[in-house]
Amino acid sequence: MKSYNEKRDFSKTKEPRDEPSKKKNEVPIFVIQKHEATNLHYDFRLEIDGTLKSWSVPKGPSTDPSVKRMAIPTEDHPIAYADFEGTIPKEEYGGGTVMIWDKGTIESNKHDDKGNLISLEESFKAGSIEIILHGKKLKGGYNLVEMKGGKMKGNWLLIKQDDEEADARRNPVSTQDKSVVTGRSMKQIAKEDQNQE
Repeated sequence: MKSYNEKRDFSKTKEPRDEPSKKKNEVPIFVIQKHEATNLHYDFRLEIDGTLKSWSVPKGPSTDPSVKRMAIPTEDHPIAYADFEGTIPKEEYGGGTVMIWDKGTIESNKHDDKGNLISLEESFKAGSIEIILHGKKLKGGYNLVEMKGGKMKGNWLLIKQDDEEADARRNPVSTQDKSVVTGRSMKQIAKEDQNQE
């Protein structure tokens, strides 16, 4: 798979370059970016091993533990991408509007048979991540599980853990549609970006 930098022309897009950095956040972060490209989807990104491991979630995250959302892995993104909100030119890779829909910190919540905490790096390699999100819109436990066989092999499932933050009646993707950073809608982001060009 082509790397992040190879897919982008940085003379045309305002997205950050992927440059080597020793800087790591004291507590790993997550960001969910609403992305109106060819199809509207939500990019779910977790800071693991110095990069943002990324999945495209077509229907967005759910707070209902009975709902399994498809999560399609995409290329790693630089940590700086967590702060990107704006418009990618139409002719560029991923062209369209990007909103920071939610962001915050994460902690691993996966334990081995002896009760020892398993790192996010180990969980990712094993294809089974259990995390607690401390976001503005999403909180509590979520699982990301890689499908190992069948037609959907290589894709993952994003599932809400059944905890005190679970709520089958809530639908944040529909009801909370503004940026957690700027308070803007997708239309406002697109319009304001056009005006700056």
